[in-house]
Amino acid sequence: MPRNDSFDAPTPGKRRPDRLGPVVMWFFGAVLLTLIAAAAGLLWISPGRPAPVLDTEGRPIPGSLSERVFVEINGVRQGMIVQSADAANPVLLFLHGGPGMPEFFLNGTHPTGLERDFTVVWWDQRGAGLSFDPGLQPESMTFEHLIADTVAVADYLRDRFGQDRIVLLGHSWGSFLGLLVAARAPDRFRAYVGMAQAVHQLRSETLAHAAMLAAYRARGDAAMVGRLEAAPVSMELGLSDDYMRLRDPAMHGLGVGTTRDMRSVITGVFLPVWREPAYTVREKVSVWRGLRWSRRHLWDEFLATDLGTRIDRLEIPFYLLIGRHDLTANPELARALFERIEAPLKGFYTFENSAHSPLFEEPERARQILREDVLTGRAKLADKLR
Repeated sequence: MPRNDSFDAPTPGKRRPDRLGPVVMWFFGAVLLTLIAAAAGLLWISPGRPAPVLDTEGRPIPGSLSERVFVEINGVRQGMIVQSADAANPVLLFLHGGPGMPEFFLNGTHPTGLERDFTVVWWDQRGAGLSFDPGLQPESMTFEHLIADTVAVADYLRDRFGQDRIVLLGHSWGSFLGLLVAARAPDRFRAYVGMAQAVHQLRSETLAHAAMLAAYRARGDAAMVGRLEAAPVSMELGLSDDYMRLRDPAMHGLGVGTTRDMRSVITGVFLPVWREPAYTVREKVSVWRGLRWSRRHLWDEFLATDLGTRIDRLEIPFYLLIGRHDLTANPELARALFERIEAPLKGFYTFENSAHSPLFEEPERARQILREDVLTGRAKLADKLR
């Protein structure tokens, strides 16, 4: 009886059609289209233009300023973003943290409103962000070069906006740099403001490690306790590689890192940088290259240096904005430094609902302090210290 199989055996020398071919082609085509769409979307949101300064109705303010500026500073092309509702406002120079981490993107996720009261200048320091240059010589990445850069940027701003003195505000690493600058060149500044003032970062990290261990033990988080115990920190041996990998997740898990509401560096820093329209795609890549570059050349000296042994007096008003929940820069070290330094006027301000970034976490109170105390040469809103 003849067989009636549904399977047709291939004839010799004839290949069966490959049914997987169209599927594979469709898959790779879909991946390619996705990548093209993602690249197009990234270019679309990366025009390299900061958003305009808007009024309360969401309309651009006539005569306002929102621009990128590139200036040669001590032989290096350096970039900054300048924003102001009125260019006649007092100038405030913002020194970002890191080292090497521009913070203009935080003004997008946590608006400060500084541009309403000041001509605020978000300068990307030598080797960072807009100022990153792969040809920059490693030997130029020193405290002395950055101090000289800051003074030169201040002079450029004083000349451009016709102001004899400007406000200097430093955050984290920027506060470390800012205090050195304020002590070195007080004649350029009407006041120095330190936010999350860094004092002796290695000691701060040692205290943070101990505090995080205690907090995770109290939570009953045995897994994190074990990871922290396996990631030692000490004044003698410094910071282990395991600790540096664990540091940010552990801090953000407790709400004691960059901001109280930040739970991940990915969602809180990485993605917002890529969404920031003030930077082009290439400049966004430079943010991460510059962060790595700056850390490589500045981090170890930053860790080891104790400002408490280097500065004991300022010739200008001295203000500190400190988050109660900050473990990135220890508040008690900042308080001890504040009490030690002599200045013609001092104000210490504790932000009860902030971690490492009071200006971005409690912007209304920070702006009030800057307007009513810093600009008027008073400290009426300051804490009543012991």
